[in-house]
Amino acid sequence: MDKNKPIIAFSHLRWDFVFQRPQQLLTRFAAQRRVIFVEEPVSAPEPRVECVERADGRVLVWRSHLPGTPNWGDPRLRTTLRSWLEEKDLRDAVAWVYTPMAWPLVKRLPRAGLVYDCMDELSLFLNAPRELLGREEALLDAADAVFTGGPSLYRSKKSRHRNVHCFPSSVDAKHFALARNGLMSPADQRELARPRLGFFGVIDERLDTGLVAALATAHPDWQIVLVGPVVKIDPATLPRRPNLHYLGQKEYAELPAYLSGWDVCLLPFARNDATKFISPTKTLEYMAAEKPIVSTPIADVADPYSHIVYLGGTTAEFVEACEQALASSQEERAERAAHMRRVLARTSWDSTVSAMAEEVDKITARKPAGTRSTLRLATPPLVVVGAGPTGLSAAYHLGAQSLLIERNPTVGGWCRSLVDRGFTFDFAGHIMFSKEDYVHQMYQMLLGGNVHWQDREAWIYSKGVYTRYPFQGALYGLPPEVIKECIMGAIEARFGPVKKNGNGSCQLNDCCADGIAESTAVLGKNDGNGHDGERAPGNFEEFIYQVWGAGIAKHFAIPYNRKLWAVPLSEMETSWLGGRVPLPDLEEMIEGALKPVAKPMGPNARFGYPLRGGFQALMNGFLPLLKGELRLNTAVVGLAPRARLLKLSTGEIISYDSLISTMPLKTLVRLMGNEAPRAIQQAAAGLRHVSVRCVNIGVGRERLTEKHWIYYPED
Repeated sequence: MDKNKPIIAFSHLRWDFVFQRPQQLLTRFAAQRRVIFVEEPVSAPEPRVECVERADGRVLVWRSHLPGTPNWGDPRLRTTLRSWLEEKDLRDAVAWVYTPMAWPLVKRLPRAGLVYDCMDELSLFLNAPRELLGREEALLDAADAVFTGGPSLYRSKKSRHRNVHCFPSSVDAKHFALARNGLMSPADQRELARPRLGFFGVIDERLDTGLVAALATAHPDWQIVLVGPVVKIDPATLPRRPNLHYLGQKEYAELPAYLSGWDVCLLPFARNDATKFISPTKTLEYMAAEKPIVSTPIADVADPYSHIVYLGGTTAEFVEACEQALASSQEERAERAAHMRRVLARTSWDSTVSAMAEEVDKITARKPAGTRSTLRLATPPLVVVGAGPTGLSAAYHLGAQSLLIERNPTVGGWCRSLVDRGFTFDFAGHIMFSKEDYVHQMYQMLLGGNVHWQDREAWIYSKGVYTRYPFQGALYGLPPEVIKECIMGAIEARFGPVKKNGNGSCQLNDCCADGIAESTAVLGKNDGNGHDGERAPGNFEEFIYQVWGAGIAKHFAIPYNRKLWAVPLSEMETSWLGGRVPLPDLEEMIEGALKPVAKPMGPNARFGYPLRGGFQALMNGFLPLLKGELRLNTAVVGLAPRARLLKLSTGEIISYDSLISTMPLKTLVRLMGNEAPRAIQQAAAGLRHVSVRCVNIGVGRERLTEKHWIYYPED
């Protein structure tokens, strides 16, 4: 058996970001085995995979570019990576995980073992995803071994897994010892006066910027140098002083030259949740340069190195510690340097990798070849065909026993979105609205804060004027003869002859923003056009006349629905209305004819829409929540309902216990072949459908109009 199995690492950090623990470890592992470093997917107009060689070609960095707002749970990422691994014969590799957020991807890929290298308590970092803790629980449950980046992390994880090892971040001592050789300072530091106090690393919420500002203010003659990228915090919030210098991110190879020109090395970390468990790699890197070090008393610095590092808990203490470091005698510096050398003699990245490799070999020796992390589905499974909103919701509620099959490369069905030249377009128009508390809970779960709610501004353009939607409730502004026809027609449809009594009031609803309002009121006697209201309407056209009356039928309902359905309305039956009978509210009609309507009506009068990512964001919200399997780019090409078998476009034949189909009815019947009764086949063949062509127009400016959508009933 090959002990040196490949490693596939999954990291929240980019390889070309600050060179730290992942790069140090994996570069050394790559001397003995293949290493693939998988970065979190990035958004791009077109899908593509970028493979970049690093560490002199020994590490392959795998970057996936996907349209929309991809994440670790994106099935497109899983499908692409799985295919690539199979093509490269990397199905028997060790999964090496740096972020629990990657768990939805990792759990469904082949693996020879699973290592969670926990270098930070990411759940305490700024803007940590709310799903992170849950995914870490799942990762810990599945991991074969857990490595921690410092003693504090080890103490926090050791009771949560059976096989936890403390592997503190180490140092490439030879590299940073170059700083002792009097290297020439880089150009952007060379002209700065002395003394210089320096820090290198990521500048984020873990850095105590107030402390840095106070230090610069207390000693304006000191030059404070900070080298590293600013992330997660607004650069505009960083303190500015004449003696405070932000030099940006530098290459790993450049760091010794900066370090060489410093008189004191700083660890000005804030004492907050984000720093509770950190074990800074730079502590040992500073030691390799044998420079005086001043730090706030974070646990993994203060506990082991209080005899080496000057400590200051308050601003005054930190400033005083820096003063002591600068004023220290040669004897004191030599003593501290001797302690530094003893620390460095006990550790190196090479020895860390060697010890880690032993643990990895133990794992792979116990694992049978080709072990997969993919959850095994029960046989037979619950199969859902079509990953539109209906299919996604069904799979979510069915749980781990579901198999969701989608022919497209993304989920969403007709609720998909596409990105074109910086614009995000939906395949069709969608909004979010509901009276159900559970549905709103789903919106919150799927989108979190990525949603905007506002009052509807739907309008109708008719007779050369704009009126609010719905038509019958906002007649003001239309020609007087049109208003008269609509009101009289509605009265006659409701009561028959106009001299009959009745209060003419019923509740008006519009459930779908489709121009069809619903009510459960009874039909009237006559609609004024000779249609007998005592009998059920024979088709949709009769239905409109009986219910809305001749005026609304003439000026809106008939012309609009002819355009909408593109077939004669007399050829459409009415059972699809579900027994609901739309009626105009006469009081609202009259009020809306006498004066402008002040606010929208109906249950979708206030609606929501994702702030970012189009309606695809709502659909993608299901992805990290699906506990069953999702297969994209997979179509159903055959169905045997008696044997309960599905044939897939991949060539597989799978069994099922229950099947939920969201396919078009004609397609479902066709796939059954001769198993569908002849009468059903004939009926399905006679079904007609209407296609809609959406024309997307991207306008590069804001506030184009106050209107959200407009109905055009006329030709």
